[in-house]
Amino acid sequence: MENLQPTIRVGITHGDYNGIGYEVIIKTLDDIRINDLCIPIVYGSAKVAAYHRKAININNFNFNHIKSAEQANNKRSNIINCIDDNNKVELGSASKAAGLGAFRALEKAVEDLKDNKIDVLITAPINKNTINSKQFEFPGHTEYLKERFGVEEVLMLMVGENIKIGVVAGHVPIKEVSAQITEENILKKLRLMNKSLLQDFGLRKPKIAVLGLNPHAGDEGLLGTEEQEIIIPAINKAREENIMAVGPYPADGFFGANSHTKFDAILAMYHDQGLVPFKLLEFEKGVNFTAGLPIVRTSPAHGTAYGITGQGIASEESFRNALYLALEIYKNRELYNEMTSNQLDSEDSE
Repeated sequence: MENLQPTIRVGITHGDYNGIGYEVIIKTLDDIRINDLCIPIVYGSAKVAAYHRKAININNFNFNHIKSAEQANNKRSNIINCIDDNNKVELGSASKAAGLGAFRALEKAVEDLKDNKIDVLITAPINKNTINSKQFEFPGHTEYLKERFGVEEVLMLMVGENIKIGVVAGHVPIKEVSAQITEENILKKLRLMNKSLLQDFGLRKPKIAVLGLNPHAGDEGLLGTEEQEIIIPAINKAREENIMAVGPYPADGFFGANSHTKFDAILAMYHDQGLVPFKLLEFEKGVNFTAGLPIVRTSPAHGTAYGITGQGIASEESFRNALYLALEIYKNRELYNEMTSNQLDSEDSE
């Protein structure tokens, strides 16, 4: 039987190099079976990677140094230098230099995505304070990628083994959440979530649970009117568009009763309402996926974890799952596009 070579080119940004990004990247790529699945291309620094490899005592792994994605070896893990080799690694510390290094790697990877030199993107964690600059005035990767790829709406979708959670109001202060909870915004997120479940996850008739905003989902107006005036009308409009949305559910009882296992995905109203239960259930395994982009982008669900940097104890499971999910979604999209194209051809021939 012919030995098939991997064809999916996976771009990986190193994130904040003072955090655990390199540790989880190296631990993931140290499994040679990864090279049978894809062609990894890290955007970062070979020198910084070597520093981290030595710190966590992994001696039998080396990157293949390349100058551009076109030079990637399909049997090796590759790395492209995006930062000055004189940058100093300060394990566990926040620094503007590391923030700039994270931005440089992200910028280069996105350029290559746009030029079709890589197929999917996995982003290691950044420090949102140190990366912030005139060039990066965004709350995080999600908003940056939304602008770079010129899309009107994206959805941060947290993906676990048995749970998928998206949020209406993402990285916004809690005092601004209520203003973001509009019928239009909820409907936009439901449309995005439904489309992603169809094309990215291969589900035929996805069922989506919608959470309420107020305690006890407003208790029929006693604890707030957003459910009756905004959320329920949005759900009804979604159902008119053949989106199987159900709710609103009180968040505490919903997760307390394990009701999340009965749905394909959940739409929470704001960040912590969705991410607190998600991280309780999936912290070391979960993946952050940006739905709504023309490209596939995933990341681990954790942050830079400065407190354990360089100790060799960081779990790579979330990052590895981010890589696997990116490959799965890429293949699902190809299949979905093929099926959609065949369906259109069939309709045209009738």
